[in-house]
Amino acid sequence: MTAALATDGLGHRYGRSRWALRACTLEVPAGRVVALVGPNGSGKSTLLHTAAGLLAPSEGSVHVAGAAPARSLARIGFVAQDAPLWPRLRVAEILEAGRHLNAHFDTPFARGRISQLEIAPRARVQTLSGGQRAQLALTMVLAKHPDLLLLDEPLANLDPVARREFLASMFAACTDSGATVVFSSHVVAELERICDHLIVLRDGRVSLVGDIDDLRESHRIVSGPQGWPEPRATPVICARDAAGRTTALLRCDPAAALGPGLDETLPTFDELVLGYLEQPSPDHQESVR
Repeated sequence: MTAALATDGLGHRYGRSRWALRACTLEVPAGRVVALVGPNGSGKSTLLHTAAGLLAPSEGSVHVAGAAPARSLARIGFVAQDAPLWPRLRVAEILEAGRHLNAHFDTPFARGRISQLEIAPRARVQTLSGGQRAQLALTMVLAKHPDLLLLDEPLANLDPVARREFLASMFAACTDSGATVVFSSHVVAELERICDHLIVLRDGRVSLVGDIDDLRESHRIVSGPQGWPEPRATPVICARDAAGRTTALLRCDPAAALGPGLDETLPTFDELVLGYLEQPSPDHQESVR
């Protein structure tokens, strides 16, 4: 089956020397809800903008359902962090603009969703709450019935209640349509509830990618006497010392025997993500597949 999103050696450079994304190779299977995480400046927005066709690759390639983004615009929905909309227009006028700008815009769906969300059609965008603006932006892209939905930190400016409502309605809509979702956010706890696939970016490169259940099975949280393990002998992602013991996140064979005197458990989603975010950054770290 063709991947919903695939990149091969993808890189994007700003100016002559600042690489925001480099050697990015990954495949996202169709139908997944993907958590895209990484520190600020790790390349998340650059990856999403390149996948949406808003930035051209400086090297490598990106494909959406087997085609370049420029040939797949009707199949892509993109919501930026600040949900940019014309502030002086009314909600109904925004929907009308969507109908004119998109050949397959589903106006009845859009109007029905706005009504369900109790957003007044005659309200001007500038009078809407942050949650309502985010929901309006999401409605605009969902009305295209995209195969791939790219969300660039849409929760950043929302309060906890608005975040929960946005996630619930987004997840329901995408489950009904079967769309693939790539969701960038710093709110790890909320990603865990809806995502089944994970991409971790560090310093513009892929540190980890795969189905979350598979990744958890291939890692262990291991606690032992302070000073273990020997870095060269054990695939340590990150480690901490406390109360005379060392606790580490390891990537290892699930059947591997790690040695006596060690306590081990499967990592939670939080522990897996934070372990890779805390991982030391060698000058030329290879991507972990």
